[in-house]
Amino acid sequence: MIRTFGTGSVCAHLLLQGSKYATCRAAHHSGSFDVAIIGGGIVGLASSRELILRHPNFTFTLLEKEKELALHQTGHNSGVIHSGIYYTPGSLKAQLCVRGATLTYQYCQKKGVPYKRCGKLIVAVEREEIPRLKALYERGQMNNVQDLRLIDAKAIREKEPYCRGIMALDSPNTGIVDWQLVALTYGKEFQEVGGTVITDFEASDIKVAAESPAGSAEGLKYPIIIKSSQGKEVRCRFVLTCGGLYSDRLSEISGCSSEPRIVPFRGDYLVLKPEKNFLVRGNIYPVPNPQFPFLGFHFTPRMDGSVWLGPNAVLAFKREGYKLFDFDTQDFINAVSYRGLQRLVMKNIVYGMGEIYRGVFTSAQVKNLQKFIPELNPSDVLRGPSGVRAQALDAEGNLVDDFVFDGGKGELGSRILHVRNAPSPAASSSLAIAEMITDELEKRFKL
Repeated sequence: MIRTFGTGSVCAHLLLQGSKYATCRAAHHSGSFDVAIIGGGIVGLASSRELILRHPNFTFTLLEKEKELALHQTGHNSGVIHSGIYYTPGSLKAQLCVRGATLTYQYCQKKGVPYKRCGKLIVAVEREEIPRLKALYERGQMNNVQDLRLIDAKAIREKEPYCRGIMALDSPNTGIVDWQLVALTYGKEFQEVGGTVITDFEASDIKVAAESPAGSAEGLKYPIIIKSSQGKEVRCRFVLTCGGLYSDRLSEISGCSSEPRIVPFRGDYLVLKPEKNFLVRGNIYPVPNPQFPFLGFHFTPRMDGSVWLGPNAVLAFKREGYKLFDFDTQDFINAVSYRGLQRLVMKNIVYGMGEIYRGVFTSAQVKNLQKFIPELNPSDVLRGPSGVRAQALDAEGNLVDDFVFDGGKGELGSRILHVRNAPSPAASSSLAIAEMITDELEKRFKL
């Protein structure tokens, strides 16, 4: 486990499996850097790593509002290494996921991060699902996903003895990993080669400096000031924000657009009781229904041997609200007053009410899952963890399904790049996203 310590000094310390790394350098004591990255989730950490490996002579800092890294979306996801089946051919999402999965396996192998290539079945349980399943197979082939095949009921039982279906799409290169550990390994590498991590630094203002720091003879070499909610400051030449659940607010405080808006959706999982884990070997997913905005309930084995079931998808009343009754007034008002959410709700009112019902009554979730594993009983499951997804919405109520990058106008806008939307599967795509972000920074800022 990597633990980073707060801003008592500009340098941060990193702890991984008992080994300590201190990366404080004299050049960093001023609190001035060539590039500051805001956001210590997997996208921010992967991008920081890629940037410093390409530009070792520059100074970099990563700013994280929590006391530790990778605590939110990165630390609360399903742990799946997606292969790129679902996404529109030619889209960034498709290209980055396919490349990202390949890079992830290579990286984990090189760094000794445990993973399992346990595979995935997308299972049709009704005849009417077969045309959609075949279309998904064709899409996966167009996306260059390797080794896909359609299998019949007998082959399903050979791979998943307790699963019942009439046809399935077999994706043997889908895997699982602890994404938080992967992200922390990115952070370890970033620090080992000279990067500075500053935790407990919640960016509350980003602006252009009016004058040089007192005692400085360099002029406005570092013209951008990032101020924390505790009053601390960091100066830099360029800024990259990877704010996840707060990406729209980071854009707003820098004078950029508030669109697309982030609306948080909580996903609640069930967990199989340990004595029932034998029911599931690999990932088992339903055939997605294009009328609904999310993938539906699925079975996900975890690296610790447990099996997660779910998730549902309901509006969270707090951006980091992992519990049923977590509530933040500002987050709630911002979400329900947004026209885009209102339109999304109206288009999916029946589906949404069903998700709420299944979130309250575990037996309703189990009934859905029994379509795939009939032997599953309500007594076989326990309530499990939850995650919050940063869903970007436009004003018309459409889910923003691809990556969105944004800058701005004027002196500040010309020195900042916002990652406005890095949707699932951002973890699977993280190394490929980092390459693309670094390419974009080099082009925009002439690094």
